[in-house]
Amino acid sequence: MEQELNPSPEGFYGPFGGAYVPEILYKCVHDLQEAYLPILESEDFKREYRQLLHDYVGRPSPLYEARRLSRRYGCRIFLKREDLNHTGAHKINNTVGQILLARQMGKTRIIAETGAGQHGVATATVCALMGMPCEVFMGKTDVERQHTNVERMRMLGATVHPVTTGNMTLSDACSEAIRDWCCHPADTFYIVGSTMGPHPYPDIVARLQSVISEEIRWQLREKTGRDHPDWLVACVGGGSNAAGTIYHYVDDERVRIVLAEAAGRGTDTGHTAATIHCGSEGIIHGARTLVMQTADGQIEEAFTISAGLDYPGIGPMHAHLARQGREQVLAVTDAEAVRAGYELTRLEGIIPAIESAHAVAALGKLTFRHDDIVVLTVSGRGDKDVETYLAHKDMAGAYGEF
Repeated sequence: MEQELNPSPEGFYGPFGGAYVPEILYKCVHDLQEAYLPILESEDFKREYRQLLHDYVGRPSPLYEARRLSRRYGCRIFLKREDLNHTGAHKINNTVGQILLARQMGKTRIIAETGAGQHGVATATVCALMGMPCEVFMGKTDVERQHTNVERMRMLGATVHPVTTGNMTLSDACSEAIRDWCCHPADTFYIVGSTMGPHPYPDIVARLQSVISEEIRWQLREKTGRDHPDWLVACVGGGSNAAGTIYHYVDDERVRIVLAEAAGRGTDTGHTAATIHCGSEGIIHGARTLVMQTADGQIEEAFTISAGLDYPGIGPMHAHLARQGREQVLAVTDAEAVRAGYELTRLEGIIPAIESAHAVAALGKLTFRHDDIVVLTVSGRGDKDVETYLAHKDMAGAYGEF
């Protein structure tokens, strides 16, 4: 694990990563690089973090054997239920840790970006818990399609800034958050929501989300007598839930890792967010990684109905693991994701976030043996996406097929 997932001292995973930031942010980023490991590895931090995960977040999240889904795909499928965490997604694992880090570093103001709104809600939640002011940047497009989460953030006391640049989605929200950070470097802590951004953010987020695979180990042992699955499946945008799902298994060659990225209308249509399939090396939001860009290096707009996967980059850790062949990355279209969301709903009574539905759709692209054990992370619940499902239900086909 350490050899694969821990970056170099400069923050690189192979050729990807680093910290490409404006000069005004250099001291902020350098201070964070110097502070984060001693804080995260201290006994006081671990004690408070673990207590909050247990008492406040509600961990461990269940590992549920989905028997009807298993019969459909001819293997044993276990769902890691991150959708049952407080706030409804895996994002809270990270924001709890980062707010403790911010407090320890003496920061008094919190900012964040959000796409689907789950990271924004999770950030607003921990700011309310700690009594700290919170400002969230969210693309205007996402504000409109995720208005329930916007109202949750406001109810929690956060100020939500609709971003009107670009295509007004996640990438633009990230850019606006960085601009704000440049204006308030002394007192502001930027809680990044995924394994993206300048070093050390990809490592911070991966470490805080690694509780997912840590729990999978002992939960699988209790349920199956072995501590590793044959397959791990998760969706990937920036890559936080995927990083948490695979963290303790990257060096275990017995485990196949499959990630599902958002293909939108298709990887060959120009309306896609499938960065691994369509991207090339470039720099976005402070890190060298794979980026969807034009021949002259201009960032291209990502397209998918999934607000949480609507990002033209990928976390540098995942870019490296995909380039090495350790991760198999599948492109899942909007139609395939909607159908998979309805499938899980009808077979198991679990409405997944549209992001998580991409992971469910990946099952139909794989071939399993009857005794294979598959762990699939349901990164979030689908309450926020009911309107999206309804607007695109024609993509699901005949419900009776489920």
